[in-house]
Amino acid sequence: MTLKRASRGRKKGGKGSSGVVQCTNCGQTVPRDKAKKVTSRLNLVEHSLAKELRAQGTYIASPTVLKMYCISCAIHFKILKIRSASSRRERGKLR
Repeated sequence: MTLKRASRGRKKGGKGSSGVVQCTNCGQTVPRDKAKKVTSRLNLVEHSLAKELRAQGTYIASPTVLKMYCISCAIHFKILKIRSASSRRERGKLR
């Protein structure tokens, strides 16, 4: 049987089963190695106020937020691009 993707859509290799996580957007349970991870910073202070505070030498913490998306939500939010059939099996290019 032919494969659509060399990795079968996952990053686990030969590790056996991996845990599951919930999609941040829709709540679907997805294997941890199949979910698309997106890290972003959370701004706690408004931009103009933060600019003034930084001018005075204040440190402003901006925590990082980890979001895990299922494949359908990652395509919807344009985190993933739909690739052609010939480029799906190429290992070097991830995006």
